[in-house]
Amino acid sequence: MISQIDPLIDEPALVVSNKTKSLVVADIHLGIEWDLYRSGFSIPSRMKYGLERILAYISQVSPDRIILLGDVKHNVPQISWQERDEIPYFLSVLSDHADVDIFPGNHDGGIEYLLPDRKNITVHPARGAIIEDVGYFHGHTWPDPEMFKAQYIITAHNHPTIRLTDSLGYAMVEQSWIRTRLNLPVLQEHFSSLELEKENGNWNDPELIIVPSFNELCGGVAFNESLHDDLLGPLFSSRGVDIDNAQAYLLDGTQLGKLKNIRKLEESKVRPRIKRKGVKKDEQKRSRK
Repeated sequence: MISQIDPLIDEPALVVSNKTKSLVVADIHLGIEWDLYRSGFSIPSRMKYGLERILAYISQVSPDRIILLGDVKHNVPQISWQERDEIPYFLSVLSDHADVDIFPGNHDGGIEYLLPDRKNITVHPARGAIIEDVGYFHGHTWPDPEMFKAQYIITAHNHPTIRLTDSLGYAMVEQSWIRTRLNLPVLQEHFSSLELEKENGNWNDPELIIVPSFNELCGGVAFNESLHDDLLGPLFSSRGVDIDNAQAYLLDGTQLGKLKNIRKLEESKVRPRIKRKGVKKDEQKRSRK
């Protein structure tokens, strides 16, 4: 059975339909408020707000499983008091509605100590796994080569956005979905002990889908201003992902086209910072921090 991938309009969430239906959300970053507080920014906890949003998704699509695609928690390497208090409750509420699958990200160290006592919560390996012909992994590691047998691979980690800047320097940043393919020669070089070929049944030329961040406080990476070296994770930095021909979509479903064409737009060019007269370089640097 062929899987169907449907983003929720105006929301950073996917629905994957096959024999069962999965709701996919990435980069929730529970506990980020505690980290911001240590940096001098006092923001009330937004856990209940995030939970209500996901419960609304659940009410809308009635999923059989909820896939949390990494970075459920925020603080590394420690676990904050906020995370100890909020994450067990958050996961417990979700597990009341469907099975929960966690694909841990680079912020999820110690997540196993925060799981409520529920049998329907599964923590998968960081290198990912396939569920009904769709591969899932957060993106901070190389994927398990078994993933290349899938029809789709869904990943996160980079918090993709598109940034457009007008002639006066005003920038508009929008969360985006990125859909592209993998570069087989790069993967063959890295996984040199394997022969990644259709004939061997271990290469299905999967489409790669990069999920935007659920938590708006995390910021994002402007894919139209980024090259491979600017992106996070070995799959990207190795040039294992075809960035130039990647298709970008806004959350409302607008298709922006290929990244290589978006980069040619005048609005997509990075604007130089304006130097203020009479201000030394050191003072300018301090003012930007």
